[in-house]
Amino acid sequence: METETETLPRLTRVDSAGLSHAGKVRPTNEDHFAIMTLQRTLQLRATNLQDIAVLDRLRRPEITVMIVADGVGGAAGGKIASGVAVRSVVEYAGEAVGCVEDMDVDREHTYLDHLSRAGERGHDRLKEMFQTQGGPATTLTMVTLIWPRAYVVHVGDSRGYYLRNGKLKQFTRDQTMGDYLVDIGAVTEQHAQKAGLYNVLSSAVGGDLVPSVGLVDLEEGDTLLLCTDGLTKHVPDDRIVELLSSGSAESSAQALIDAALDGGGSDNVTVIVAKTD
Repeated sequence: METETETLPRLTRVDSAGLSHAGKVRPTNEDHFAIMTLQRTLQLRATNLQDIAVLDRLRRPEITVMIVADGVGGAAGGKIASGVAVRSVVEYAGEAVGCVEDMDVDREHTYLDHLSRAGERGHDRLKEMFQTQGGPATTLTMVTLIWPRAYVVHVGDSRGYYLRNGKLKQFTRDQTMGDYLVDIGAVTEQHAQKAGLYNVLSSAVGGDLVPSVGLVDLEEGDTLLLCTDGLTKHVPDDRIVELLSSGSAESSAQALIDAALDGGGSDNVTVIVAKTD
């Protein structure tokens, strides 16, 4: 009897968790988040086949979709806006699951277009619901992790980071009037800060929508963080690194929420943590 087996490469595991808190000041939580897992795979446990490369296409990795949204426009309106945006993305992801699972490097641009449309669906729904200028709107930061790449759609100033070898790197860019006007040389950073321009969104779902779409190449051991600004207002980068560097995704997420509350909790705070190994 043949007992020789071929060891299959291990698929990268993603440990993810998300938490949200209203904070210490605001009576309503206008943030929403979601984490989804999509999977259609054949797991070959052992074999004595000499060539297992033909089975690679059946061993698709788990696909993880993570979304955070921070509503603006008043307690009720902001909560509605972020909820509509996240529900629209969840709905769209369910409809487009076939496209996601069949996606390869050659089809990246097509897939990124699909991701943009997910955010646009929420934008269109908000425009239909509130047919007035300056109605409720929301940020939206979404990552679709298809190892080893993270596909990103970003609107507003909720942020995405990855932690690698003890260094924290922000892979989103805040879409605020302050950042925009400083970039084009219209004002200085000091003026933008004093005028509160960093608190005014230049792009938002339900407002002036200009999504940023891109990708990040990841490595085993990286940790992803998506968060609303209720975290970064109160927790500096070095403290975020410390809290992300140990424990499970759930324990790191809870530690980040606690740190934001201990730092003042002046805003709603939402975090998603995804650790890879």
